[in-house]
Amino acid sequence: MLDIKELTKEVHTNAERQEFVKTLMSGFINPKHYAIFLYNQLICYSTVERYAIDNGLFKDTEGLQRAEHIHYDVKTLWPSDNPPLITQSTADYCKHVDSIKEDPQKLYCHIYARHLGDLSGGQMIKRKTPGPNRYYQFKDGQVKEWKNIVRERINGYLNVYQHTIVPETKLVFEYATRLFAEMKEIEPYLDSLIRVLEGKGGSGSTMPEENKAPSNVGQVMTSEYIEKNPLEQ
Repeated sequence: MLDIKELTKEVHTNAERQEFVKTLMSGFINPKHYAIFLYNQLICYSTVERYAIDNGLFKDTEGLQRAEHIHYDVKTLWPSDNPPLITQSTADYCKHVDSIKEDPQKLYCHIYARHLGDLSGGQMIKRKTPGPNRYYQFKDGQVKEWKNIVRERINGYLNVYQHTIVPETKLVFEYATRLFAEMKEIEPYLDSLIRVLEGKGGSGSTMPEENKAPSNVGQVMTSEYIEKNPLEQ
């Protein structure tokens, strides 16, 4: 029987080796930096889960959805009414997910790569990162049970739709790698960026040129695929 873990091992390992993952696991990440990361995760998860629910993909794992919990964490760490930064990879990811919204097999690749990760490595991340971390909290017994269900289902799809499942799962990890790279890229000018995003830069203030994000890093949240600021919900 084919195993999705083995078939996507290289791209998965590459994502885990990104420098920002080391920052996450250091125990010293700036809470606002973590909030920016979580905000992008919130947008990604909200998009995936909306379509996954429409396709009945959580019927065996009701409660595995994470968007509501990520929202709580972001609100705690980022009380400002002004939303954090949305990166280019997040905008691109949402457009891609929108394009597969009626393809349950492809959508389940995203549940495998994201939600199974929350049940696995996420349990270590929650001990190292600030805030309530409801993102990674599950009830007793759920972790092992849901990991088994997700693995069994994705491998079931894999044995029928291998030509679809493998590249789609790899794509999810590639998007994760891009987001990790973007989060690392903003570190050198993080303090100035946070002041601007929170609207605390002062009237007419601008970010020093050396602290500005490269144009391809991201933008304040504007996307036709994101209907409203999730923090207002």
